[in-house]
Formats: sequence, C-alpha cells, structure tokens
Amino acid sequence: MEATITKTQTNLRNVFSKVPEVTALFWVIKILSTTIGETLADFLNINLNLGLTLTSVIMGVLFFIALAIQFKTKKYTPVVYWLTVALISVFGTLVTDNLSDNLHVPLQFSTILFSILLAITFAAWYTKEKTLSIHSIFTVRREAFYWLTILFAFALGTASGDLMSEALGLGYVTTGIIVAVAIGIFAVGWRVGLNPVLSFWFIYILTRPLGASLGDLLTQSPVNGGLGFGPTAVTIAFLVLIIISVSYLALSHKDVMRDPVQEEKEDDQKSKGAFTQLVVVIGILLVLSIGGYFFREHQIQSQAAAAAAAGSAAGHSAPLGDLSKFTSLTDAMLTAVNNNDWTIANARANDIEGAWDNAQAQLQPINPTAWTHVDGAIDKVLREIRAVHPNQQTAVAALQNLQAALQNP
Repeated sequence: MEATITKTQTNLRNVFSKVPEVTALFWVIKILSTTIGETLADFLNINLNLGLTLTSVIMGVLFFIALAIQFKTKKYTPVVYWLTVALISVFGTLVTDNLSDNLHVPLQFSTILFSILLAITFAAWYTKEKTLSIHSIFTVRREAFYWLTILFAFALGTASGDLMSEALGLGYVTTGIIVAVAIGIFAVGWRVGLNPVLSFWFIYILTRPLGASLGDLLTQSPVNGGLGFGPTAVTIAFLVLIIISVSYLALSHKDVMRDPVQEEKEDDQKSKGAFTQLVVVIGILLVLSIGGYFFREHQIQSQAAAAAAAGSAAGHSAPLGDLSKFTSLTDAMLTAVNNNDWTIANARANDIEGAWDNAQAQLQPINPTAWTHVDGAIDKVLREIRAVHPNQQTAVAALQNLQAALQNP
C-alpha cells in the first residue's frame, strides 16, 4: 500500500494546476477585470441598447465558450484563464441584475440566496475532494467546483455591493471604503494565521464590490461625486492594463505553480482548526452585517418620514415628494435632444442616473410602486439617449413619458 501511494504521489507531481498562484498581480488583474465587467455590461445593455436580457444571453454564450476552452487546456494558460475570469465577472453580475431588474427580486434575498449556494458548493467540494485547496486544481471535477464557486462569488459580490451602495444608500465611495477595510482585515489575518482558503474566498467576494465602487468613482460625473472620466475611457485604460499584466505573466511565468500537490498539502496542514475559524468569522460577519443593516434601515425610514413630512409642509403632495431636481434634468435633456445636441443630452443623462441612484434609499421606502414606475421611465430614457445611433423621435417620446411619470408617479 505504501508503495502504491508513493507511486500515485510521484505521478501527481507531473500534473499542472489549471489556475495561477495567488500573487499581488493576481488581485490587481482581478479588480481590473471586475471593473471592466461592470462597464462592459452597461455599455452593451444601455449604450448599444441591447437590453438586459439580450446582453445576458450574449455574455452567457461568450462565457461558456471561454469556459469550454479553459477546460480543454492542459495547464494554466494566462490568456485563457483571465479571459474566462473577465467574462464570468460580467455574467455573474448580469445574473444578479436579472434577478433585481427583470424579476424584481430584492437584493436582500439575492444576497442570502447566493450565500447559501456558495456554502452548498463548498460543502459539496469538500465532501467529494476532502480538500478546498485553491492550488491543486488539476482534475475536471475540481475545476468545475472552482468555477462554480467563482460564479456564485461574483453574483454574491454584486448583490451585497448593490445592497450596500444602492438599497442602503451608502454610495460607491462609502461602500468602497468599507469593503477595502474588510479586505485589509482578511489580508492581515491571512498573514498571521487565518486559514488561507477562508481568507482567499472572502477577499475574492469582496473585490467585486470594490472594483465596482472604483469604476463608479472613475466614471461618474463630478456632480454625482465621481471623477468624470466616463465608462469608455475607463474601460479602454483598464483593458490596456490587463493586457499588459497578462502578457507579462505569460512571458515571465511568475504565477505558474511548480508543485501543486505539495501546495495542497501545505494548505491542508494550515487548515487544522479551520472549521472553528470559519464559525467565528461568519458569526462576527453576521453580527456586524445584520446589525449594520437594521441600523441603516432605521436611518432610512427616519429620513424618508422626515422627507415626506417636509414635502407635505411645502405643498408637495406627490407620492415621492419633491422631484423638481429630476424634472429639471429631464427638461434639460429634452431641450438638448430637440436641438440634436447629444453631447449635452448624454451629460444630463449621466447626472440624472447618478442622482436617482443616490436618492434610491430615501425615495423608494416612501412609495416603492411609484419609485419603480419612475425608475423604469428613467431606464428607458438612458437607453434611448446612450444608443450608438440615437433616434430623436423615440428619445423625445421617452423623455415626455419620464416627464409624465415625474409629475404623476
């Protein structure tokens, strides 16, 4: 028996892992890919006017093609691996967006759902493989578990990030700061003895809302608290950085694992007591997240009640109170479209999108039905104005529909 085990181990030493070593550049490319995933999905959905459903179908097909190529490779190939990551980041984001926008599933439910699916995946992975090592991905089954985990991690990161920044009204800057602090805590914990697999996957989930917050900060207009570089410029810049980084890895082989079997052994040795660590970490996260959620919800309800009372006192009897800011932006867009000034129209479209997202946490609790009605009208306007070849007539119709929705939500 001992001879057989030795022979098997010797044979396994000749295998190649299908995933890269986790280095600093790994996390840099991961965050860049996440940001591009966010901006690319928006470009296809809104700028090209494909809509969420068609965008999801296109990106889903591209993702599964890339994943099939990834499974066909015999060892880690940087270009194929990172292309798959970039596409799964888009697809995972779209899964959550479809639940929220098309099926109207609350982000709270999506966050819980993907947390449960992720836990089930980890449990099945460990039951079948007796390890959760992130290094020894050299069988089809392990690779399947790995990519399924990444898909749910992206979907969970999208749901939890959107829950914080939009539904709870924290905004992208505050959300980004909170997430960055959490990543820093897990990174330090990794260095001082926290289970590496546990640390890796929590950081992996958190880099999604961090990348999205970074993208919003760079692309949003200064009026909405961003730097105003725009999605096209940011996407191109980040894509160039990814190409340079991946090319460097392909040429240098800096992230190629030399002995995945040995690294698996080291992971498993460090995993002693991992279950206790997992229970403690999840317990702390639950206390902080649930407590923070209900605290923020109480703040939102109080602010909504105060805003409704102030609106009534000022004579604003509309279901959502004073929407004059959004009416002014809509009027400005309509004037620009009538003058065929699509540059100004796009600028005001960016302004109303950012302002509406920032006001969601305050306005939606006042009257969810009215908020959803106006939200749909705004989405239609954004698609019309941001189309590659905008149509003046349909854009005017969408803007007039939004004016009516704002006057009578």
